[in-house]
Amino acid sequence: MTARSRVKTAYRPTPARGRQAALIALRNLKMARSAHAYVRGNTVRFYEWLESLESHTLPEGPPVWICGDCHVGNLGPIANARGHVEIQIRDLDQTVVGNPVHDLIRLGLSLATAARGSDLSGVIIATMIEMMMEGYERAFDKACEDADGTIESPECARVMMRQAWKRTWKNLARERIENTKPTIPLGKTFWPLSREEKRAVKQLFADEVVARLATLLRSRDEGSSVEVLDAAYWVKGCSSLGRLRVAVLLDVGRDSSRGNDLCLMDIKEAIQAAAPRYPAVRMPRDNGQRIVEGARHLAPFLGERMRASRFLDRSVFLRELLPQDLKVEINQLAREEAMKVARFLALVVGRAHARQMDASTRESWRVELQCNRSKTLDAPSWLWASIVELVGRHERGYLEHCRRYAMDSATR
Repeated sequence: MTARSRVKTAYRPTPARGRQAALIALRNLKMARSAHAYVRGNTVRFYEWLESLESHTLPEGPPVWICGDCHVGNLGPIANARGHVEIQIRDLDQTVVGNPVHDLIRLGLSLATAARGSDLSGVIIATMIEMMMEGYERAFDKACEDADGTIESPECARVMMRQAWKRTWKNLARERIENTKPTIPLGKTFWPLSREEKRAVKQLFADEVVARLATLLRSRDEGSSVEVLDAAYWVKGCSSLGRLRVAVLLDVGRDSSRGNDLCLMDIKEAIQAAAPRYPAVRMPRDNGQRIVEGARHLAPFLGERMRASRFLDRSVFLRELLPQDLKVEINQLAREEAMKVARFLALVVGRAHARQMDASTRESWRVELQCNRSKTLDAPSWLWASIVELVGRHERGYLEHCRRYAMDSATR
């Protein structure tokens, strides 16, 4: 009996046996676990709030590529093809050319709900928002690349960077595919592909442009052969559950005995962004190309490792997962650490925005951000008011979600 045949079939839905329904049920479960998870998984509620605002409620920043879904979990260490590692934005599904204020508010909401989950007081949250603005504005004081040395990294960021530097292919394999053998074991995380999907995977990597993505790393020879060893549907994320997601294990150079010859590729469906964009701005019409272009501006280390393509007539984007690619996880925040986290992550976002602006635009945007401050709160009034309203909306939405989930569970 093979390892695959021993896996319970309950964990192996196929397209013909209710894959979509199983994914929706899993997404609802994840969102019911905490208010912070609900915020991460329910981006639509945030965009609905933005659409409900009257014009000029928020300042209109310069048109730049924004993340569009800038919560804490969408930032973390990212490696480039040459082995350098930086903390950057790591998820660009909703990226558009839009108002940078939207990223600030989304990050503030995420930090506030994480703080509430850590039982920190409203006074601490108010101070966190002040620290967040301090970090963001620091990116615009001078050239953004000089700004990070002036702000102390929080302990969680230092720990993650140390972990990222030490990680190898074996760490990635054990974490993502549960073993270091050249197969993807089916189970809770990986489900079977249909025959049509398997054929599409092989056709995709028969394309020389796509296959070349697996030979970018400095440790691999350009032009090496690329062979598909295994592929599976990947049950991953929260807000993206229900979209096509495929993990592909490749052998680069036909020698899978060495770790750097194995390559774990992530294929993800690209759909229309729900994040509001500025009118009359130029963006790629294809959603996969839009995401890759946004990544090149916001997260250069990630953008250089991504490609857009088509998969079963769907727009997708691909990237190789590297051992150094991690995401910021906040389980419990102490008071002092919360301040450092808010200031540092806002600096990361500020640098992503600032690198797209010339010196005069950076300075004018910094001056605009310093307006609308009260005598008692060193953060713009529009930012604090937005976060307060959004926390209330999401808390109500979260409780209603939990109520519906409990009722549905009781009837099963």
